[in-house]
Amino acid sequence: MRIGTRRSALALAQADLIARMLGGCEIVPILTSGDRGEGIEDKSRWVGELELALARGEVDIAVHSAKDVPGELAAGLVLAGTPARADPEDVLCGAASLAQLDSGARVGTSSIRRTAQLRAARADLEIVPIRGNVDTRLEKLARGEFDAIVLARAGLQRLGREDALGAVLDPAQFVPAPGQGALALELRDGDTRAHEALAAIVDADASSCLRAERALALALDADCHTPLGAHATLRDGELQLRGWLGLDGEAGWATDQLSAGAADAEALGRELGARLALARTAVEQTAGPA
Repeated sequence: MRIGTRRSALALAQADLIARMLGGCEIVPILTSGDRGEGIEDKSRWVGELELALARGEVDIAVHSAKDVPGELAAGLVLAGTPARADPEDVLCGAASLAQLDSGARVGTSSIRRTAQLRAARADLEIVPIRGNVDTRLEKLARGEFDAIVLARAGLQRLGREDALGAVLDPAQFVPAPGQGALALELRDGDTRAHEALAAIVDADASSCLRAERALALALDADCHTPLGAHATLRDGELQLRGWLGLDGEAGWATDQLSAGAADAEALGRELGARLALARTAVEQTAGPA
């Protein structure tokens, strides 16, 4: 079995995890247009080359950070699901809490969602774009370019860098990105061998949560420019989904949550997405033309 992955340290660590879970596989690093700084600014720039390699039969499985996978997959490809999910929360590095930061403190993030949520929580902070992989961002923090930065807890865990964690941000307020902490396992539809291999490592509960979060994002036609959070949890057979949607300009945000059985994951996501879309439309109509 051949596993296709991006070439970043985090992507390779994630692919290695899946390879070990499957009992050993060949890892095939692939350079994506996103890694080259090319391509249009949407999620396809992180997965397009991997999907092409899958379609051509050059790899049997593609391993993605689930939050990077577009709502619509390339023709002939499917998601098998996800193994057990890592912690999905956002974390603050460089400070013991958000409240500890002084007014005007420089907080680094490249995420539109995190920017919107930080401004909602602390409008007095200076939110500054930051680029690079996890280690590069932590190096910039150590050099004093930022007072704090926000990262995904799962990335720190998988790279063995939890020593950099200052505070875990409350996921009820800082609702994570859809799929954050989960690994999406993509393969060719009808590839029985790969399907059977992945079925042994897919976690049913985590996969139900991922389906609900992806359905919410798809219902809102969300892309890289949508400040959207979606976080599902499953307890005693009940799936609870929370959504957070940043609204245009100074309109603020909308948040909502719903529950349903695990079997209704996609329907739950669609329903909550529809409710958030109505909230967005109401604000737009109230604001009127620019």
